[in-house]
Amino acid sequence: MNSPNVTAWDDARAVAALSALYAAAVRAADPLAVLAAHLPEAPTAGRVIVVGVGKAAAKMAQAVEAAWPHVPLTGLVIAPHGAGLPLARIGLRFGCHPVPCAEGAAAAAEILGLVQGLTPDDLVLALISGGGSALATLPAAGLSLEDLIATNRALLESGAAIGAMNCIRKHLSAFSGGRLAAAAHPARVVTLAVSDVPGDDPEVIASGPTVADPTTFAEALALVAHHRMALPPAVMAHLEAAAEESPKPGDPHLDTAEFRMIAAPLMALHAMATAAGDYGLTPLILGDALEGEARHVGAVLAGMARSVASHGLPLPAPCVLLSGGETTVTMPPGTQGAGGRNTEALLSMALTLGGAPGIWALCADTDGIDGNSDAAGAIAGPSTLAAALAAGLDPRAALAAHRSLEVFAATGGLVTTGPTLTNVNDVRAIIITSQI
Repeated sequence: MNSPNVTAWDDARAVAALSALYAAAVRAADPLAVLAAHLPEAPTAGRVIVVGVGKAAAKMAQAVEAAWPHVPLTGLVIAPHGAGLPLARIGLRFGCHPVPCAEGAAAAAEILGLVQGLTPDDLVLALISGGGSALATLPAAGLSLEDLIATNRALLESGAAIGAMNCIRKHLSAFSGGRLAAAAHPARVVTLAVSDVPGDDPEVIASGPTVADPTTFAEALALVAHHRMALPPAVMAHLEAAAEESPKPGDPHLDTAEFRMIAAPLMALHAMATAAGDYGLTPLILGDALEGEARHVGAVLAGMARSVASHGLPLPAPCVLLSGGETTVTMPPGTQGAGGRNTEALLSMALTLGGAPGIWALCADTDGIDGNSDAAGAIAGPSTLAAALAAGLDPRAALAAHRSLEVFAATGGLVTTGPTLTNVNDVRAIIITSQI
């Protein structure tokens, strides 16, 4: 059975709808729109020190300045290169992502210096968002930045989930795993966070610099072994020595710390669901924490889209299947891929669908950057594979070589926004316009 609107659906309309849904997701996580409602009362005594790190750090700081125009503010935030905004009272430094650099390490040390020697009358406002683990990579005593850069590369190539990666990072850091909040004690610390992780776990977002860390050195070592990571000797020695654990739940140095979530993946998916109504699409949110190898997740989502088209299950067309979360791409050593987890998942989806009519999909990162590309992600439809072949590309070979970006660059499917200055992880939308 076919919807009355089926004949109106073509590539142009589908691309417009998917682009509108992606824009709605990004707006839902815009700090300028959502941060002010979560601010604490401005203190009447003491200092206000604003610190922060992450892909949304600059825009979060801008939102604080706008909401508190007459409050004396000092502080510093770390954002990725290219993600800066004019700030009048809060300092801005740049770090590197996904591979750390000396600039970020120096800025993290500077932030730790700013929160030393505070009193209970002082307020530390911590603005935390995804990407902070790399941006504020400050080596623990006895480790070098080169050690942590090599470790970070190994983590990114391992296929480990974000929680596992951050468990290891926290046990090599002088900044994350609650250490920032502990350094600010006895001042009041209020964290405003934008989540980019499945489950919105505060300890995982940017490796949790202001919250207690329940993980241990032993867990970190077990994860290294499980994922067969080859880490620098100094890093392995540090993990094995387990000399100084991160602050744990109940640590008195964290008893003045408070955590507030201001934006999360599910909020973005709800915004997409609302926007779907403008296109006559019934939305179904599959979940905000879908994880796994990107190509496998793409194939599973394609199977669900086929079920809608063939059987009207789990709901009839016209509809849109929405999901969020962070997939992984396991790269063999020495592989030089082109793209990211979103284009890889989407290419796998397109190959599984095999040009099925009436199905279009978007996979994109809300921060505007997918993997090592300049695109947020891409859109695929019934004609994508044929267009790739006409351009002289083999889509299946491209997927096997982790070169998904080349397919969508050739077919005109890339979604390019530049840095959005927020980050609530990846979003995916699959429009199914008719039933077979």
